[in-house]
Amino acid sequence: MLATLKQLPSQSAAWAVLAASAWLLVAAALYFQYGMGLEPCVKCIYQRVAIMAIGTVALLPLVAPRSRIAQWIGTLGWLIAAVKGYLIAAEHVALQNSTNAFFMVCDTFPNFPSFMPLHEWFPSIFGAPGLCGDIDWQFAGLSMPGWMQIIFAAYSVTAILATFALIWATLSRTTAK
Repeated sequence: MLATLKQLPSQSAAWAVLAASAWLLVAAALYFQYGMGLEPCVKCIYQRVAIMAIGTVALLPLVAPRSRIAQWIGTLGWLIAAVKGYLIAAEHVALQNSTNAFFMVCDTFPNFPSFMPLHEWFPSIFGAPGLCGDIDWQFAGLSMPGWMQIIFAAYSVTAILATFALIWATLSRTTAK
C-alpha cells in the first residue's frame, strides 16, 4: 500500500479523478443554482472558487504526470484550496448556526481582487444574490455548507496524504541517484 501511495502523484488517473470530482461539484453547484433556483451567497461563491481551483490545479499534473514540478504545483495548490475552502465552509456553518441575527450577514458582493472581478465578468457563475444566513437546502440534517465542510475536509486529508507521498517519492528519487 505504501508503494502505491508513493506512486500516486505520478499517476494520471489519480489527477483525473481529482479534477473530475471537483468539476462535477461545480456542475452540481450550477444545477442547485439554476435547476433548483437556490441563490448562492458570497461564501458559497468563495467555496465554488476553491473547488474550481482544485479542479484547475489538478489539470497540470494530469497533462504532465511525470513532471515533479507539475506534481508539486498541483499538490500544493490542491492543499491550499482545500484548506481555504474548509475554513470558509466552517465559517459559513458557524454563521448559519448563530443565534444572534446580527452575525448572520455577510458581504453583499464577493471581494475579488480589482484586477480579477470575476463577479463582474461572469455574474451568472460568480454573482452572489443569496444571503449567507439562509438555509435553503438540507440533506441528512446538514446544510449545503455543512456538506461542503465534509467535502473540503476529505480533500484536505487526501491532499495531506498526497503531499507526504510526493515528499517520499522525491526523497526516494534523490537518494537513489
